[in-house]
Amino acid sequence: MTTRISRADLARRIAADIPDGAVVNLGIGAPTLVADHLPADREIVLHTENGLLGMGPAPAPERIDPDLINAGKQAVTAVAGAAYFHHADSFAMMRGGHLDVCVLGAFQVAQNGDLANWSTGEPGAIPAVGGAMDLAIGAKSVYVMTDLLTRAGEPKLVDACTYPLTGVGCVSRVYTDHAVFEITDAGFAVTEAFGDNTIEQLRELTGLALIDATDAAASASQEGK
Repeated sequence: MTTRISRADLARRIAADIPDGAVVNLGIGAPTLVADHLPADREIVLHTENGLLGMGPAPAPERIDPDLINAGKQAVTAVAGAAYFHHADSFAMMRGGHLDVCVLGAFQVAQNGDLANWSTGEPGAIPAVGGAMDLAIGAKSVYVMTDLLTRAGEPKLVDACTYPLTGVGCVSRVYTDHAVFEITDAGFAVTEAFGDNTIEQLRELTGLALIDATDAAASASQEGK
């Protein structure tokens, strides 16, 4: 058996990697949970593509303001100093390289960093790429938050995406319920395995020749001596 962490724990793990002073967009779905786990000792500014900079965590039920929502139509809060602006200005921020990090969901991530997160290509599927393509190519770092496997047990980390692409070579890091993976020139590197998970188990689950980042770092250190 492999270890899986909860989405809340995964959101907390991602939040821990967001640097102080970063401007961050959280994609629709599971990535929005990251807002509830940001370290209190860091100033992290959250952006939502429907026109808010300075988004706060989800409000208590009795504090919901119907005029304050994120791009996924979920109720949010606004922190002191928050700013509101036109949708076009929001996309200019996204496309202009003004976001330090975005956190997106995924159907597939390829070893070269290609991202597919808007359609499985099924006949009759509604086109809904939205702002994901702008975030994928505009943010300085793209973090993916996803389960390692689909409900059918198929790996979401793949050699090459078979679903329609959102962005090419854009993903920096993948956070899954089993482990954290870095995109490298040689493929996926496992930087952290959760619980009792081993590299061998992760290789079996994904069918990929995953790199052990710890071994790679140790080897590089020895070569540098």
